[in-house]
Amino acid sequence: MTGILMTQVSTPIIGQAAWLLGKIMDGIYRVMDLIGIHNLGVCIILLTIVIYTLLMPLTIKQQKFSKMSAAMNPELQKVQQKYKGKNDQASMQKMQEETQLVYEKYGVSPTGGCLSMFIQFPILWAMYYVIRNIPAYVGQVKAVYAPLLTSIMAQDGWQKVMEKIGEAKPILMSASKYDYSDKNVLIDVLYKFQTSTWETLGKKLPDLQPTIDSTVDTLKSMNNFLGLNIAETPMNLISNGVKAGAWGIVIMAVLIPVLSGLSQYLSVKLSQQTTAVTNNPQADQMASTMKTMNVTLPLVSVFMCFTLPTGLGIYWVASAVVRMVQQFFINKHLNKIPMDELIKENMEKAAEKRKNKNEVDASNVNKMAHKNVKNIHEPVRTAAQTKELEEKLEEAKKKNENAKAGSLADKANLVKRFNEGQK
Repeated sequence: MTGILMTQVSTPIIGQAAWLLGKIMDGIYRVMDLIGIHNLGVCIILLTIVIYTLLMPLTIKQQKFSKMSAAMNPELQKVQQKYKGKNDQASMQKMQEETQLVYEKYGVSPTGGCLSMFIQFPILWAMYYVIRNIPAYVGQVKAVYAPLLTSIMAQDGWQKVMEKIGEAKPILMSASKYDYSDKNVLIDVLYKFQTSTWETLGKKLPDLQPTIDSTVDTLKSMNNFLGLNIAETPMNLISNGVKAGAWGIVIMAVLIPVLSGLSQYLSVKLSQQTTAVTNNPQADQMASTMKTMNVTLPLVSVFMCFTLPTGLGIYWVASAVVRMVQQFFINKHLNKIPMDELIKENMEKAAEKRKNKNEVDASNVNKMAHKNVKNIHEPVRTAAQTKELEEKLEEAKKKNENAKAGSLADKANLVKRFNEGQK
């Protein structure tokens, strides 16, 4: 099985999104290179700003839906309470109809908020892959490893050496699963090297020490962000910093995970300012669950930041900060818009969509649904057709009068005579 870390992620949709984001990141790095800046940490932050700026319309749409939901929830809960405990088909259908009427009243779709999230999800997941595997998407970073890779493959027994190093921590890429004769796999392995791993490689292949030192110096320059090597994990930076007495690095390495968890928590809190307060037990239970998740997920983020490359931690901090800034201005903008205007805007958009799809307007559908059948015109007949119909009716009447005793027509005559006698 060939490793696929260096060879870009191939998952459908996410793979295409990662390819596009990789091109953007490669372009950012090239522009920075023109002005003499070779820093992947800054590159990650700029990429994060660009992506979240492009996602701004979806974020606004999602927040509008959240505000609408806050206004709709009391009405939706009344509908649910009205049909609580009624599980028959007629009641369920009426509940669905009344629920749909509430959504139509506010001009939104039940899936409006979910759609924005589903569109953003593959993009944000693709961002994770790009930042985790930068050499796969940024050509100039991949090129840094080329001289060392050529020198390694020219050594006798190099593959056994690389396999042994790769199978140990922190690489953990078993030779039974990854093909170490593949150059992309070797770059995968080298990209995950930490300080101790580079020292091990120098001891195993001492002739390559000058090339190793040159490569490490270049990578340190590219990966240096506020004194931290973004290719190494905060846990490793803390360990090395304590041994070397570099307490500044230790403090910064601790701050990245802490800031990641704190910024994500604040971002979520800010995005939920429009949540409605209700006395509905079911809604309160859901709110309680969300509150627990809002605390748990940032804590998980803190743990992951300690064990993953620092570059990912920088991305999580940057993304949370960008979201908070966006959220602040979006909330400020939406709070200035009266609810009536938002509803009117949504209704106009919904009507435009129906028009584009050649759909009948909802108000007309409602009128047709309640139209009395007595108002439906009878089909127009010619005089000849009317005369022919009368002749057939008269003929059928005579046959019924002479019906055989006990037949269906005879029974119908009995019922007719009985009704006439009652009158």
